[in-house]
Amino acid sequence: MRVLGIDPGLTRCGVGVVDVEPNRRARLVDVVVLRSPTDAPIERRLARIADGLEAIFEEHRPQAVALERVFARSDVSTIMGTAQISGVSMLIAARRELPVALHTPSEVKAAITGYGRADKKQVGAMVARILGLEEVPKPADAADALALAICHAWRTGGVAGAAIRDASTGRSGEQDASGLTPAQRAWLAAERSAAVSGAARRVKE
Repeated sequence: MRVLGIDPGLTRCGVGVVDVEPNRRARLVDVVVLRSPTDAPIERRLARIADGLEAIFEEHRPQAVALERVFARSDVSTIMGTAQISGVSMLIAARRELPVALHTPSEVKAAITGYGRADKKQVGAMVARILGLEEVPKPADAADALALAICHAWRTGGVAGAAIRDASTGRSGEQDASGLTPAQRAWLAAERSAAVSGAARRVKE
């Protein structure tokens, strides 16, 4: 499964591509950080990032795309740029009829480190370890993009997610976190949190 992970940003946009085998072994294909000049008009900045994304999509032909879910922050300009690049990314993927998934930071952290509140240094170190790299990809946007891609493959590849569900399901069919590793428990908690959040949003709508 080839996944393209995108850590969206207008000034720096991390893009990572990984191949993940059914046994969860991940291999680095490519990682770049696309940039746009802060003094350029917004439409030119968006076009510059879009051109870079188009080239990466065309070169590596991913089977799925993973993006970080955008959350509201106090810095409106930052969140606007992030949301705009997310939209551009999803449009490019949609035109290629590729599935797009949004993952929260806690989901990614839980999948990569086993702890939903891990810091960027811990995530970067685990990304390097998982991919067998001698150094942590820099800047942090690069490591975050790779983490998104790995997380998505592990969660949706039919192996990791199924294994966790099987391990946590007793004879009664109810999920029980006992007997799981810390990483599996964190992963399960992140999945439950995402499900609860999604249900709450649907109720409000």
